[in-house]
Amino acid sequence: MKERIGAVILAAGQGKRMHTAVAKQFLELNGRPLITYALSAFQESMAEDLVLVTGAEQLDYCRREIVEAFGFTKVKAVVAGGKERYHSVYEGLKALAQLGPMDYVLIHDGARPMVNGEIIRRSIEGARKYGACVAGMPVKDTIKLADAEGFGAGTPDRSRLWQIQTPQTFSFPLIFEAYSRILSRPEGQERITDDAMVLEAESDCRVKLIEGDYRNIKVTTPEDILIAEALLKGEKGRK
Repeated sequence: MKERIGAVILAAGQGKRMHTAVAKQFLELNGRPLITYALSAFQESMAEDLVLVTGAEQLDYCRREIVEAFGFTKVKAVVAGGKERYHSVYEGLKALAQLGPMDYVLIHDGARPMVNGEIIRRSIEGARKYGACVAGMPVKDTIKLADAEGFGAGTPDRSRLWQIQTPQTFSFPLIFEAYSRILSRPEGQERITDDAMVLEAESDCRVKLIEGDYRNIKVTTPEDILIAEALLKGEKGRK
């Protein structure tokens, strides 16, 4: 039987650090809403079932002005997210589960517009081989640990440090069970910052780090828009 691959694209953040009235995922980037870049990459990928997670007040806008307007035929559902990122991921996973049995799922932050087919392909291959993998890249800078007063408290070995990106890709049954378990109880959720942490907390599965791309940045602050615009222009110039 052919394997079934889904993806959860997150666009429910408020983007407070962007200091704009419009949520960052809908800001214009080279003439298009930022979220459309990630959706385009997944539309052209091996993933067949996409779920877009957004704010409750943006559901109609996303269906009409994003999914329908740009022809994202693989988006099978647009659902409302929750209070925290992990709540939104779980809503996306539940929506995928309703579409039928799923083998693998990629979870991606829609604020990363530079994701591409090669990163997605490597992520799927990593999930097939290891059951769980996250895209990332080795850090370039020296990292310092700080104590409670802001003084240096140690310098970890840079050769073993990675900056983690998305997509984070998993066997669907593994990550769905892990999310279901951790969200069934009130404790143990407050420190969750990515999906790999959920799986590591709720299972003995090891998460493989696979190569992402230094250009796969997350748009968080106003200067990131300028960087993303420059990267996109560079990509266009190479084609």
